[in-house]
Amino acid sequence: MRPSHDPILNIQALYKSFSGVEVLHNIDLKVDRGELVFLIGPSGSGKSTLLRCCNRLEEPTDGAIIVEGVNLLSPRTNLTEMRQRIGMVFQQFNLYPHMTAEENVMLALRRVQKKTTEEARHIAHRELKRMGLEARMKHYPSQLSGGQQQRVGIARTLALGPSVLLLDEPTSALDPQLVGEVLQAMRELKAENMTMLVVSHEMRFAREAADRVAFMEAGRLVEIDSPDAILSKGPESRAYQFLSQGL
Repeated sequence: MRPSHDPILNIQALYKSFSGVEVLHNIDLKVDRGELVFLIGPSGSGKSTLLRCCNRLEEPTDGAIIVEGVNLLSPRTNLTEMRQRIGMVFQQFNLYPHMTAEENVMLALRRVQKKTTEEARHIAHRELKRMGLEARMKHYPSQLSGGQQQRVGIARTLALGPSVLLLDEPTSALDPQLVGEVLQAMRELKAENMTMLVVSHEMRFAREAADRVAFMEAGRLVEIDSPDAILSKGPESRAYQFLSQGL
């Protein structure tokens, strides 16, 4: 499905400073419903900080982050409720080692959404099956590959029913042969019209799958366009230099 021109995430004039040092400067970014947007740029450019601001794991210094019409920075906003709409997938899997895949996915459903055990198990099975892990539900993290563990992490996030998924370097902790498992899961989520904002160095995947690529440098959003449009600009474009890696 094509993304609709309906911003689900609207970042407006966003600033972030650490101890007086500005790390995000006047960021404006809209992500439409069903759109896959990649954040690319050199290390230290502010990509992960921007992603973490989008669900207030980092507190912005100024600006607005509007998700489905609700400003996350408003003091009246129920942040616990909103974080269920803004799923976050980290580069480290953060699974509980003493819990099976099924139990890891069920945990937040029970604690945050107060589902019954039966309801939580039904949702966990649905999302693990969605991630191709139907045969691994009773396995502990130590019995799973890195790619499988990351897919459990994605299933755990999807189980809460988010409207938008934030993925921060979801393949960086994986051996190269396992990266494809997670990228395939992302392809399938895109086919299901899931809205995703992704920080990643998987440039080939960005060229193939992203609707738009946003290039950041020194805390600023320098350029945003479709992969084809960026690649047509040639080597004088900093975004081209990044996106063309491996061509």
